[in-house]
Amino acid sequence: MPDTDRYTKLGLMVGLELHQQLDTQRKLFCHCPTIIRDEKPDGTFIRRLRPTQSEMGEIDPAALFEFQKKKRFCYEYYNDTTCLVEADEEPPHDLCEDAIDICLTMARFFQSNPVDEIHPMRKIVIDGSNTTGFQRTTIIANSGKTIVDGKAIGIQIICLEEDAARKIADDDKNNMRIYRLDRLGIPLIEVATDPDIRTPEEAQRVALAIGLLLRSTGRVKRGQGTIRQDVNVSIKDGAIIEIKGLQQLDMLSTLVEYEALRQEKLLEIRDILRDRGITTEKIKDKITDVSEVFAKSESKVIKKSLKSGGTVYAVRLPGFAGLLGIEIQPERRLGTEISDYAKFWGGVGGIFHTDELPKYGISDTNVSEIRKAVKAKDQDAVVIVASSKSKCKDALAAVVNRAREATKGVPAETRTPLPEGTSKFARPRPGSSRMYPETDVRPVKITESRLKRIKKNMPETIENKEKRFIKEYKLSTDLAHQITRSVNLSIFEHIIKETKVSPTLVAATLENTIVSLHRDQVPTENLQENHFIDMFKLVEKNELSTEAIPEVLTYLANNPSSSINETLESTGLGMMSVAEVEEIVKKIVLDREDIIREQGERSLGGLMGAVMKELGGKVDGKTVKQILTAEISKLLKS
Repeated sequence: MPDTDRYTKLGLMVGLELHQQLDTQRKLFCHCPTIIRDEKPDGTFIRRLRPTQSEMGEIDPAALFEFQKKKRFCYEYYNDTTCLVEADEEPPHDLCEDAIDICLTMARFFQSNPVDEIHPMRKIVIDGSNTTGFQRTTIIANSGKTIVDGKAIGIQIICLEEDAARKIADDDKNNMRIYRLDRLGIPLIEVATDPDIRTPEEAQRVALAIGLLLRSTGRVKRGQGTIRQDVNVSIKDGAIIEIKGLQQLDMLSTLVEYEALRQEKLLEIRDILRDRGITTEKIKDKITDVSEVFAKSESKVIKKSLKSGGTVYAVRLPGFAGLLGIEIQPERRLGTEISDYAKFWGGVGGIFHTDELPKYGISDTNVSEIRKAVKAKDQDAVVIVASSKSKCKDALAAVVNRAREATKGVPAETRTPLPEGTSKFARPRPGSSRMYPETDVRPVKITESRLKRIKKNMPETIENKEKRFIKEYKLSTDLAHQITRSVNLSIFEHIIKETKVSPTLVAATLENTIVSLHRDQVPTENLQENHFIDMFKLVEKNELSTEAIPEVLTYLANNPSSSINETLESTGLGMMSVAEVEEIVKKIVLDREDIIREQGERSLGGLMGAVMKELGGKVDGKTVKQILTAEISKLLKS
C-alpha cells in the first residue's frame, strides 16, 4: 500500500507550530541585547514556583504536574546584558516595535488578518524556564494560508512571544535545575498551521516552506536552538498528541511517522484489552509490599534499594500479560511508556514487569512468588518498583493510571522528541485555564499607516531570489539554491553590490571553498564579512589571483585581526607583474622544449600545472594561460 493510502486509512492529521527567534536589537519586554553568551555569569539567584488558580478557580494540570516535582530553580545572570525585567524584579517595558513589524511582514506573506490591537497574555509555565511563572505571548494575526506543492495549508495563527530561559544543567542531588537568563525574552514568532497535513513527508515540506518564508524577512536568527517546532499529531480514534521542541527539521517526517505508528499500536492494544473483557474499573490501585520476596535477590537495583532502607512494591494489571512487551515505536514498548509515567510521577529509576522477566537478576522463583503475592492470573501482568515507600506508591499509582488509559486507547499528552525520531512522555496536556490577560504591558494598536508601510517594504522571498540569481547573476541552479539558503546570503549580496567580481566566484567561495577549509580544520568561524569584502576588492583590481583565495582565507581565519594588506605581506601572495610572469613562463617553456615539440599544443595542460606551481597563486590562471599559449605557439613556429 502506498504511504499516502496508509495514512489516509489511518486518518492522519498533523498541525505544526514553528517558533523562530527574531533578529532584533532588543528583547521583547526590555532593552537588553538578544545575544547568547558562553562566559561565566556574574551571579545567580534561586526561586521556587507555584501554580495559582484561574479566575474560575481551576488549576492547570500541566502546572500542577511541574509543581509536584518540588524543584528549585537557579538562575544565572550577567550584569551588562540581562536586567531586572528578566529577574522579575522590574515591570516589563513596552513591546518591541521591531519584532511586531517582522510578525506583520510574515502575516502579509501568509495573507493573514492582523488584529486591530495587540493585547499581551500570560501563559502559565512553571517548569522554571521563566522567572515569572508564566510566558508572555500575544496574537498578531489570524487565518491565512501557504501553498506547498500546489496544496493550500491553512495558517491558524501568528503569535509573538518571549523565548524561555536557557537550561544549563540539572542538579539532581539538590533537586534543582539551572537556567541562564541570556535567552529569556528574545522575541519569538510562532506560526501555527491548521491540521491540514496528511503525511509525514508533507509535514517536513510544509515546515521547510514556512522556514524559507521566515528567512526571507532577513530578520530571523540562524543556528542551533534558534528554531523549534512543536508537532500536533492525531489519527482516527486516537488523540491529539503535542510533541514539543523538535530542533532537527530533517527528523520531522520520522517523528510524525513514529507517532502515527505509536497511536496505531496503542489502539490495537486497546482492542485486545476489550476482547479480554478489561475495563477501567477492573484495574485496581491496590499495591502490595513484596520486599520479602527479594530478601536474597541477585538484582543489583533491588539489592541497592533494600540496602538503603527502601522497599519493593508490586501491582497487578489484569489482562495485560504479553501486552507490556509490544513494540509501539522502534525500541520502545508499552512497558517503556508505563515506565515513563512511573519515572515522572514517582521519581523512580524505572520499573520491572513480568513480560520481561526472569531477567536482571530476578529469577523464575521470584516471579512466581510475586504473582502469588498479588493474586495474578495467567492473563495478568505484574509491575514492580524498588525505591522508598512513598516513591513506590506514587510510581505505581501512575502505572495504574496509565494502564487505565490503555483501555481507552491513546491518552492526550505532551511528549518530548528523542534523537532517533521516537518520543517520550513529558507532561499532561495543558488545560484551558492557563491563559489570562497581561496587565503590566500596554496594548499596541495596528494602524492602517503601519500596514501600508509593511506592504511597501515587503522583502523578496527566497524562492524568487533564487530565480533572480539564476537569471541576473548567471549562477547555476545548484549554486543559486545553496547561496539563497545560506547564512552567507547577506555577505554574498553585499560583495556583489560593492564589487564587480564574478557572482559565481563569490558564491562558490562562500559555499564551497569555506566548507573545504572547514573540513581541513581551518577555523573558518573567525572569518568576518569585512575579510571577504576586502579580499574581493583586491581580486577586482587584479591585485590578488583567484587561485590565492584559499590561502588568503586560511591566513585570515588563523589571524582574524590582520588586514588584507598585512595578509598579503605575510603570505607573499600579492600579484606578480605581467613582465615577471612572462619571464618565468619563457624559462619553463625553454626547459621543456622537447616535450612541447613532441606534443604540440596538447602540452598546454601539463605545462599549466608546472607554471601555476611555480607562481604559487600570485597570478590569475586566465592570464597564465594566455601567456603560456602564446609562448608555446611562438616556439612551435620557430
